Amino acid sequence: MLTQIIALLIFVALFAIGAVRGVQIGVLMLVGAAGTGLLFTDMAVDDIVAEFPLDIMILLAGVTYFFAIAQENGTVDKIIDWALERVGSSAVLLPAVFFVITGCIAAMGAPLAGLVMMPVGMQVARKYGVDYALMGLAICFAIGAGGFAPTSLYGIVTYSTAHDAGIDLSPFLLFGIAVAVYLVMLVVAYFMYGRSLFSKTTVAAAEHASTGSAQSKVSRGSASASNVAFGEDDEDEALFDSSTTAEAGESKPFTFVQILTVIFMVGLIGTVVVLAALGQEPDIGLLCFMFGAILALVDPKTGKAAIPKIDWPTVLLVGGIITFVGVLQNMGAVDLLGEGAESIGSPLIAAFVLCIVGGLVSAFASTTGILAALVPLALPLIAAGGVPGWALIAALGVCSAVVDVSPFSTLGATVVATAPVEDKPRLTRILVKFGMSMVVIGPVALVGGLVVPAMLF
Repeated sequence: MLTQIIALLIFVALFAIGAVRGVQIGVLMLVGAAGTGLLFTDMAVDDIVAEFPLDIMILLAGVTYFFAIAQENGTVDKIIDWALERVGSSAVLLPAVFFVITGCIAAMGAPLAGLVMMPVGMQVARKYGVDYALMGLAICFAIGAGGFAPTSLYGIVTYSTAHDAGIDLSPFLLFGIAVAVYLVMLVVAYFMYGRSLFSKTTVAAAEHASTGSAQSKVSRGSASASNVAFGEDDEDEALFDSSTTAEAGESKPFTFVQILTVIFMVGLIGTVVVLAALGQEPDIGLLCFMFGAILALVDPKTGKAAIPKIDWPTVLLVGGIITFVGVLQNMGAVDLLGEGAESIGSPLIAAFVLCIVGGLVSAFASTTGILAALVPLALPLIAAGGVPGWALIAALGVCSAVVDVSPFSTLGATVVATAPVEDKPRLTRILVKFGMSMVVIGPVALVGGLVVPAMLF
């Protein structure tokens, strides 16, 4: 038992050191996995390396490559412009519209790509008298919801890890649960910070309507999706200039390459949905590589430019953590955690505690890293019986993401960074309260509304 405890402590220590020192956690985990495996087990180097999740690597690399091409050839920007040009001047609907647009962008492989809408949203909020807190929360919620799509990072890590453990968690069910949770949160945010929009017409909206239809379009300004790097920990606030505005104008038509990219996007979604409906498990990574290869042949310049944007840091992060977890499983350390969960006496309480831990740590650290670490560590609790695996994994995943509105995380920090100077202190207080409250509210809602009914039925 001593060696298992030491191994678990090494795992936790490496995670903490990497987060505090800003070192790539995946690198530390790979080295830690090798050292722990060689010192405390009879595993050979080849056995340790074999724990690296090649299937997840192909999935992440393929998805981020394809959507990086879509960013490089301007397709994502064109889609954003096309959508924003059709936005009306109703201040009440604007946060919901930005929720939909941002969610679609976040579903394209990298959730944080949705941050390109943050400066746009803050410009629009100022112009139409929308509370900055409501607009910022709406965009953060959209990033979380879109991130759990079958084609995006949070969803990929969660359902792939579950599948590798033999847990039948549908990626579409996971996505549906996340969207439902974030829609409820959006309604709550409307109630808290948007009630005035329903009772009066703002001066800004009235002035906007009086200027005529030529100026009734919302512009994304200088924000460009092609400048957004993939990866959970890439924070480049220089990309978000809230002071920049742009005149709305007629957009240029889609080019041939952009039309082809849109066709492939629709084809990717359609193929995944159809194959899933037929009971097949589509390899989204290989599909993305196929579509990306065709686009690269048609436009070699953007294909070459997309290669550096493959999300190798996240591949390394997830791969290193899962490799170390594989070593822990081999030496029985994960089973030890299962025995500890059983000693609590109630699987439901253990599940609740696990979700709280996931949310609390994720509020200050990488959400992707937390998902990669905690999902495998939840397996002993599932194996002990009493808790449906799909429900617990889905609850744990969403609980680890709903806290990201905290100003200590990338999303919350970007809300504050793009807001006017005079509103930053108020926004910081709101986001601290909202984010930290979700550490408890999230597990209560997800465990009570998802895990408990799954246990009963």
